[in-house]
Amino acid sequence: MTRISKISKSPPAAVENVLNQLGRNIRTARLRRKLSRENLAERIGISRYVLADIEKGKPTTAIAAYLGALWALGLIRDMREVADPDRDEEGKILERARSPKTAPKRRKMDDDF
Repeated sequence: MTRISKISKSPPAAVENVLNQLGRNIRTARLRRKLSRENLAERIGISRYVLADIEKGKPTTAIAAYLGALWALGLIRDMREVADPDRDEEGKILERARSPKTAPKRRKMDDDF
């Protein structure tokens, strides 16, 4: 029996909104290219039912399926920027706050020479 994670059963509103928007965006891109669900699903290697779930923003659908749809539509390039550490301003602030303010003190060398 497959267990569904808590976040898949009841995602936070922000997660649900992003998934729904991503699904709508993928659907719009597919329609603009005049591709049927069957045709796009075949390109990705998934069933048309999984593609329908993607377009609905279903949280239990694998991220690989979402990324495959973006790839097949030529829209994958922007995903490289998602969670880019160089763009994580909050993370950089926290990292700077934890880093030492001065250089470590030098240890005296023994006069055993």
